[in-house]
Parts: sequence; structure tokens; C-alpha cells
Amino acid sequence: MMWQDFVFMLGSGLSIVFLAPTLRDSSARVPLGTSLPSMGIGFIYSMTFFTLGMTFSATGAFAAGSMWSLIALFRSPQGISMKLVARENLALFVSDVQYWLARRRSDSTHAEQYAPFEHSPDQQQY
Repeated sequence: MMWQDFVFMLGSGLSIVFLAPTLRDSSARVPLGTSLPSMGIGFIYSMTFFTLGMTFSATGAFAAGSMWSLIALFRSPQGISMKLVARENLALFVSDVQYWLARRRSDSTHAEQYAPFEHSPDQQQY
């Protein structure tokens, strides 16, 4: 047994202790943009630790990912919602991906992708 396994497990345990008040506070609102990535990272770390034979760390990371999933479910600004991806959000995401792919296929450089949009002289800027 490696001592690092216990250190990672203790770190995950502390994160659960620090997240518990957020889950218990009915007025807390945590954006899905915070809770979903944290949930995903917890589960990915759990699988990674498990493949390394660090079962205590894997269990702790899984528990932290589970805590984040409960926060996403019960403490998101939208309230209790099993439907985390709305059609409008999905349509916006698809639109963004299409725009990004079109920009990648163009002859412009990568730096030009982040340059401000240039308007034609007859367009009014705000």
C-alpha cells in the first residue's frame, strides 16, 4: 500500500466535508458550468486511480464526483432538473461547433480567429 493513496483519499474526503454545507443549504445556487466539470473530473480521477491500483484514492475521488453530481442536481440555479441539457443549449452548442469548424477550415491563421470582427464601412458599430 502506498502512502500517496491515503493522501489522495484524505484530500477527497476534505473536499466532501467542504462541499457538504453547499448541499445542505437550500438557498445555495451553483452554476452547472462549475459543478458538471468538477463532477466529471472526480469520476475520471476515480477511474484513473482505480487503474493504478489506488483503491482508497479511487473511492475518495468517486465520492467527490458523486457529491458534485448531487450539487449539480439539487443546487443548480434551475432547481431540480434531470434534464441537464436543454434543446436550446444543445442547439447553441451545435451552432458554436459549426462556427468553430468553419473558422478552422478557412485560410485564416489561428491568431486571426481571435481578432475582433471587422465590420464593413456601411455597418454601424455599437
